[in-house]
Amino acid sequence: MFATPAYAQAAGGGSAFASFIPLILIFAIMYFLLIRPQQKKVKEHQKMVEALRRGDQVVTQGGLIGKVTKVKEDNEIEVEIATGVKARVVRSTVAQVLSKTEPAEEK
Repeated sequence: MFATPAYAQAAGGGSAFASFIPLILIFAIMYFLLIRPQQKKVKEHQKMVEALRRGDQVVTQGGLIGKVTKVKEDNEIEVEIATGVKARVVRSTVAQVLSKTEPAEEK
């Protein structure tokens, strides 16, 4: 009455590992193009924030430009944004250091 049922043909005979090769290649490309550069950028920012010292001129992520007047131990710095106007800023919000001061000479 009806035609014989169709049976699924066997796969092309390739191994299971061969089907994962494109997925592995995509992950490798994503790692080298996205993840690795971002990790490098984060490490550079952490080094910059750790190296802040009094007298450095900085730009915060909010766009404030000021001079570091005090470096506190608890992840804060004090920034003078105008003559006599000081603001407490979280260290990690410093986006850029415009000018670095030289360390004092030891005697």
